[in-house]
Amino acid sequence: MTAIKNQIFLPFSRPTIDEATIAAVGEVLRSGWITSGPKVQAFEALLSTYFGGRPVRTFNSGTCTMEIALRIAGIGIGDEVITTPISWVATANVIIEVGAIPVFADIDPITRNIDLGKMEAAITPRTKAIIPVYLSGLPVDMDRLYAIAKKHHLRVIEDAAQAIGSCWQGRRIGAFGDFASFSFQANKNITTGEGGCLVLNTVEEARLAEKYRLQGVTRNGLDGIDVDVLGGKYNMTDMTAAIGLGQMANIEAITAHRCALAQHYFSAFGDTFETDTGAQLPVADFENSNWHLFQIILPDHIKRADFMTKMMEHNIGIGFHYAPIHLFTLYRERGFSEGMFPIAERVGRQTVTLPLFYAMTTADVERAADAVKSVLQQ
Repeated sequence: MTAIKNQIFLPFSRPTIDEATIAAVGEVLRSGWITSGPKVQAFEALLSTYFGGRPVRTFNSGTCTMEIALRIAGIGIGDEVITTPISWVATANVIIEVGAIPVFADIDPITRNIDLGKMEAAITPRTKAIIPVYLSGLPVDMDRLYAIAKKHHLRVIEDAAQAIGSCWQGRRIGAFGDFASFSFQANKNITTGEGGCLVLNTVEEARLAEKYRLQGVTRNGLDGIDVDVLGGKYNMTDMTAAIGLGQMANIEAITAHRCALAQHYFSAFGDTFETDTGAQLPVADFENSNWHLFQIILPDHIKRADFMTKMMEHNIGIGFHYAPIHLFTLYRERGFSEGMFPIAERVGRQTVTLPLFYAMTTADVERAADAVKSVLQQ
């Protein structure tokens, strides 16, 4: 145990910011233009190219992007929006924020994403949109998703917060479909510290997004100004965009390395890990997922807090993503309760997130996997 305590702490996530990016931020600070300006425009242009030429607008979070997409889609009071109970709570909060009604559908026990069959069964005449979440960067069946949306005339706001660099059958998530919302928060594959972007369908939608992100303002000429929608204060700064430009320069290498680390996790755990321990590994998808997270589901007889404590004793950082949204007080007060979505409740109770980030080595993976096996065998 002494040898373990002497090992360097391995966090579950850590951003990598290279010296060129740090220097670029310094240049922005010296330029005197530190709010939205030329770096934001350059970042949006780069993202648009990455997403196949679609309009892209950047924001100060990957939460307001979903709210703005809902507003652009005309979703409001009394409308129903279906989403998953297993996500960061922002996914459902934005539905309430626009006055709509969150409706949950249980998740698939294997992918841990929303069960598309249960999602379709939850559609009513009041349903106006669906928000699928690509947990850990693994997309849902995109063909089936959009077939359901087309059949029922629904807008799709893809919560792709974790999925930059992910694909569906060779096409980048965000390069097709309806709205796609991405996060650049600190633990994401590509980070700007805080921030996000929204991929839109038309120039008109992009212009409306610009209004919503800055108080509804439209400018015309040197002194023309008008406000015709109620907007907020959601713009990205040039300092943030400079980080994003530096990160995007390495996105292919980042995605490839994370995929290699995930593959090494499977090798380190071995073919009999699930049988021996009762734990559940993630789907071994190395074609579509960007491997934002590597999550396992603990066997039911193990208390997650105890497992996390013992992993910390091994100097291994551990997290969990996510608690079931419908069991938070805010949602219980809206009529949700235990037992409504049993798969999500079990996954939300037993899921843990293992270390996975760009600066990790295969030796780090082996160390984390060995600690998991040791704790589960105690």
